[in-house]
Amino acid sequence: MKKKVSAIAALLKVTTRLRSRQGCPWDRQQDHMSIRNHAVEEVYELIDAIESRDDQEMVEELGDLLWQVVFHSELGRERGAFDFEQVARRITDKLVRRHPHVFGDVKVRNIGDVWANWEKIKVAEKHGTRHARPSAMDGVPKHLPALMRAEKLIKKARKGGLLASGSVKRPRAGKATISRQLFDLTRQAQARGWSAEELLRRETARYERNWRRREGKQ
Repeated sequence: MKKKVSAIAALLKVTTRLRSRQGCPWDRQQDHMSIRNHAVEEVYELIDAIESRDDQEMVEELGDLLWQVVFHSELGRERGAFDFEQVARRITDKLVRRHPHVFGDVKVRNIGDVWANWEKIKVAEKHGTRHARPSAMDGVPKHLPALMRAEKLIKKARKGGLLASGSVKRPRAGKATISRQLFDLTRQAQARGWSAEELLRRETARYERNWRRREGKQ
């Protein structure tokens, strides 16, 4: 009787074959850098599938995203750096470690306690390593879309005491008004030949530099 191969084992085997000398010329030509943006594209396609509530499309897009993980893992294996087993084990260990209220004896009262513990554990894990995060601004990916990055840095600045909750007046305008204002600002920038994405990215970088300087003085 033929032994049944698990789906993930089959995917790993297919990927190894694609990268072999008898495999696909395109797949053999790729490296981490050449496919780095593909993962971003797959995430956005997955979001589209989720928002459309299309289960079959979700299955396909989740598979595409999974293959990005497998492909990078295969590239790592070829370099002798890491493999899929290490990737899977690393995330499993991290999830267990960062959920002591589930896998340990830590007590939490609410989601706020869960997030607070997560942050403390994360800081402790990275302390003393080259991935240490001494600044409240650390940990926000550079290549996030400008608006998303601005939102995350503002949130971190507020949590780090660099942006007081009362320092910005709560706007009287509702969501619809602010939405129109954001769109209109984008339209105005484009009319002048500017990129609203780039303008916000530069302004966010300016605020980030100021916040980091202030941290150094505290």
